[in-house]
Parts: sequence; structure tokens; C-alpha cells
Amino acid sequence: MSHITYVEAVTIGALQGITELFPVSSLGHSVLLPALLGGRWARDLDVSAPESPYLAFIVGLHVATALALLLFFWRDWVRILTGFGTSLRHRRIATPDERLAWMIILATIPVGIAGLLLEHTFRTVLGRPVPAAIFLTLNGVLLYAAERLRRRAAAEPGTQSVRTASAGQPARTGPAGAAVAGPAADRGGSLPDGPGGAGPHTDPVASDRRIATQSMGRAVLIGAAQILALLPGISRSGVTMAAGLRNGLSHEDAARFSFLLATPVILAAGLLKLPDLFGPLGAGIGGQVLAGSLASGVAAYLAVRFLTRYFETRTLTPFAIYCSAAGLASLAWLAIR
Repeated sequence: MSHITYVEAVTIGALQGITELFPVSSLGHSVLLPALLGGRWARDLDVSAPESPYLAFIVGLHVATALALLLFFWRDWVRILTGFGTSLRHRRIATPDERLAWMIILATIPVGIAGLLLEHTFRTVLGRPVPAAIFLTLNGVLLYAAERLRRRAAAEPGTQSVRTASAGQPARTGPAGAAVAGPAADRGGSLPDGPGGAGPHTDPVASDRRIATQSMGRAVLIGAAQILALLPGISRSGVTMAAGLRNGLSHEDAARFSFLLATPVILAAGLLKLPDLFGPLGAGIGGQVLAGSLASGVAAYLAVRFLTRYFETRTLTPFAIYCSAAGLASLAWLAIR
């Protein structure tokens, strides 16, 4: 049985930490990179093999990524969990923190059920280079389509920002009755996330209050979009952001909600499979798991710190272009090898 080297562990760990949060698919990259490099990388890092130590290794990376998210958002999670506690104690859903806590809980149920039922099948059947390249290309198309739809919503008259509504003015509705963000287009043609909108380094409490104005049903729809991320090449953060944009959130708020939704899902997926790490699949790779997890945690923390600022003023379009280009280039390379 092949074992993961330390170079492979640190490389894949850092890649996991970045691509899990960037809207470019960590699973797709974890499948494609070893296949494109070939040789020992392809043998050691085969996610579709049922008895590969790579599976146990990935468990450690997921836990490390989730811990990095918890560390970055720890103040927010204290506030959200406090809201959940007061909601149970007083049997109400009244404050923004109480609403947000229940939104996160309800929104993670669909992907939790789907993951238990479909993850193994999707990974073993579709966790191969060609399907991963195809889905990565489609991920780019999805992200671009989300930006185009939002740009079209920005051009419709009579729309007003959720941000403005939170400042005391009533919000109007856009497509499908969702509150939409902004009366004019920002760079890239979407609704304003920067000047005239949130501005740099927006108060996270204000962001959570805007997110909490979404209905529970819309929150569940946004969370359910994570089911698509079971397909290698489809990004969890990408599809949830796309769903958030479609339901009227700004790029900043959609990214924040995406990261909050991803935290319990990634952590639960890692903890559920933690026995694999201490079983036969994890034998002999303890050091590699630690090295890869450290790289993954550091990379994830830096990634979420960058992205929370990036999406205050920018869009998904560069990631859409990258995913489609990388997916098509991978398909071409795999075809000529």
C-alpha cells in the first residue's frame, strides 16, 4: 500500500485549505492535481480508491479547515450560539442572532442528509480526473451565470439595498420576491458591495443582521445548494454564494453566510470519519496528517481573512474564469496523455 509523503501532505494540505474556501472546489483540485502530476502522486492520492490512506488524510484536513473557520469567526459563533441558547430558553426567534442560529441549523440539514446518503457513491463513481475536470468547468459557468443574473437584477428599476433597509429604510424586492442589494451596479455590473454600500471592513454584526432578514425558506435553499458540492469540481462556497446572490444578498454577505454555513458541515464531515484516521487507513501516516493539517489550517485562515475583505468590493467573475479555464485545460491535458 502506498503511503503519503511529507511533500505530498504539505502541498495537498495547503491546497485544501485554500480551495475549500475559495469558490474553486477543494475536492476537484484534490482529484485533478495528483492526476495531472502523475507517477507516485497519482498512486498515493487517489480519492476514489476505497482503501487509500488518502481518505484518512483528508479527514484531518477537513477538521483543520473547520477549526480555522471557528478561530476566525469565534466571536461571531459565541454570539450566534448565545442567540440559540436564548431562543431555546425563551422559546422564541426574535433577535437577529436567534434567527441566524436557526437559519444555520435548518440550512445544514439538507446537505447533512445528502452527504450521509450520497457522499460515498459520488466520491467513488465521480471522484476521477475527467468528471472532476468537467464539473470544475461547470462550476465556472455557474459562478458566471450567478453574476450575470445579479447584474440583470441591478438593471431592474425600483430595487433597493438590504443594507439601506437595515439603516432604517424599507427594502424593495427583486427576482422571486427577494430583497435585493443596491440601486446601481458596482464594478463588474453587480449590485453595490463597496462605495455606497457596505464600505471596507464592515461590522460583522451589521452583516449578520442583514443576513437574518432572509426568510427561513430562503436560508434553507441557500444551504441546500451545498449538496452540489458533493460533485468533485463544484465548489461549496461557490454554489452557496451563487444562491445567496440570487436571493438578494450582497457579495460580502453571501460570502459570510457561506463561510458560516460551511463551518458545521466541514467539521461534522471530519468528525464523522475521524475513526478512519485512527484505524488501518491512518496507520503509518500520523506525521503526514499533522503536517498536512497544519498547512491546511494556516492556509484556510489566511484564505478566509482575504476573502472576507475581497468580497466587500469584488465579484465571483475572476473565479468563474479560472474554473472554466482550468477545467478545460485539464480535460485537454488528460485527453492527450
